[in-house]
Amino acid sequence: MRVLITGGSGFVGQRLCPRLAEAGHRVQVVSRDPEAARRRLPEGVDVRRSALDFVDTPSDALVNLAGESIAAKRWSDRQKEKLLDSRLNATRELVGLCEQLRQTGARMPRVLVSASAMGYYGDQGDREVSEETPPHDEFAHRLCRRWEEAAGEAEAFGVRVARLRIGLVLDQGGGSLQKMLPPFRLGLGGRFGTGKQFMPWIHREDLVRAILFLLERDDLEGPFNGSAPRPVTNAEFTRILAKQLGRPALFPVPAIVLETAFGEMARLLLTGADMRPKRLQEAGFRFEYETLEAALADILG
Repeated sequence: MRVLITGGSGFVGQRLCPRLAEAGHRVQVVSRDPEAARRRLPEGVDVRRSALDFVDTPSDALVNLAGESIAAKRWSDRQKEKLLDSRLNATRELVGLCEQLRQTGARMPRVLVSASAMGYYGDQGDREVSEETPPHDEFAHRLCRRWEEAAGEAEAFGVRVARLRIGLVLDQGGGSLQKMLPPFRLGLGGRFGTGKQFMPWIHREDLVRAILFLLERDDLEGPFNGSAPRPVTNAEFTRILAKQLGRPALFPVPAIVLETAFGEMARLLLTGADMRPKRLQEAGFRFEYETLEAALADILG
């Protein structure tokens, strides 16, 4: 199978690409910096600047992981536009590839697994959240909704579309833990605000396995929650991480401090959703890391 990936040199893609190559698949990656991407990826991965550059080598499957980090900068109006544009442009490029393939009569991809995020649901308090839960209308939801709608346009070309609403991705070398570990290792970690907000999370290994699962199962489409079956609150996450590191966690960060520092973006830290992977589990997917304790023990060793 030939698999085309946007964002393939990112944190998730760097684990997904080798897994696909090891399984004998041919991997294609879209990157704004092909040379840098080639240095991060296995030998033989075909890296080009645009999805449209692959019209001469039609893919059997598409994986859409591209998008600027939502927590990298304060949410100014300009930054909100960049967050939205980075996701929509990459997704629409894949849809444009499908359109060009149809015009040339070439083979069409069978499936698009497109990333979305837990932000789709917005602030859900402490109620349990499945794929059917109505969202809370706020910026993170509107961003994810438009991202998912753009991916859905591929359905007009007969492509099966699975939307994966991803929680905090945990592993060494990047993702959420990269920012958390330094203060916690110094004993300076602590909960955010009240700590009652839920933090859906997933081990990077399980996320890659979920993507492969959705690529292979021709009967699966629509939204899927990409998070471990046992989410925790921020206070629980703090306690478990500190215990794993053998450090105290005595320095909570008041909500007012986060709101002053990050503005509207502080909602990512102070609100959440008790998100459960209902549809993945109903389809037979089994997580290797169901609990945060097991995930952190594997990651931190």
